[in-house]
Amino acid sequence: MQDITTKNFGLLIAYILPGFLLLWGGSHHSLTLQGWLGQSSSELPTVGGFLYVTLGSIVAGMMASTLRWLLIDTLHHWTGLRQPPWDFSQLADRVSAFDTLIEIHYRFYQHYANMIVALVGCFLLRWTAVGFRVGEAVAVLLFTCLYGVASRDTLNKYYARVAGVLGTSPMIPTDEETGEDRKAA
Repeated sequence: MQDITTKNFGLLIAYILPGFLLLWGGSHHSLTLQGWLGQSSSELPTVGGFLYVTLGSIVAGMMASTLRWLLIDTLHHWTGLRQPPWDFSQLADRVSAFDTLIEIHYRFYQHYANMIVALVGCFLLRWTAVGFRVGEAVAVLLFTCLYGVASRDTLNKYYARVAGVLGTSPMIPTDEETGEDRKAA
C-alpha cells in the first residue's frame, strides 16, 4: 500500500475533505447519500458505498473549488491580495521548488478557502432539512472567519515565496497608467 505523501495529502485536504462535508450536508435530503455514508439503519456501509463516497467527495470538492475561485479568490483580489507578475521564464530550472511551494502553501490555501464554501453549503443544506440552529450557526460563523484568515495568510505566503523562487517580471504599464493610446500609434 502506498504511503500518504505530501502530494496526495494536499489533494486530500484540498478536495476530498471539503467534498465529504458537502456530501454529509446533502445526506439530509437524500436517502442514497445516507446509505453511502452508513447513516441509515437499513444499510450497512459497503465497498461500493465507500467508492461512491470517495468519488462523490472529489466531485463535490471540485465544485467547492470552483465556487472558491469565483468568490474567495475574487474577494482576496478585491481586498488587495494580488498575484505578483512571476517570471515564468525561470520555471524550467526551478520546477521542484515551485511544486514544493504548491504542496506546502497553495494546497493549504485551497483547503481553507474550499472549507469556507463547504461549511456554508453543508449547513445551508442541513438547515433546510432539520431547521436552523443558533449554536451551529455560531460555530459555522467562527470556523468561516478562522478559515478566512488562514486562507488569506497562506495565499499571501504562497505569492511571496513563489516570487522569491521565480522572481518577478517587470510590469508592462497599461495605457491607463501611462496616459498613452497605443492603438492610435
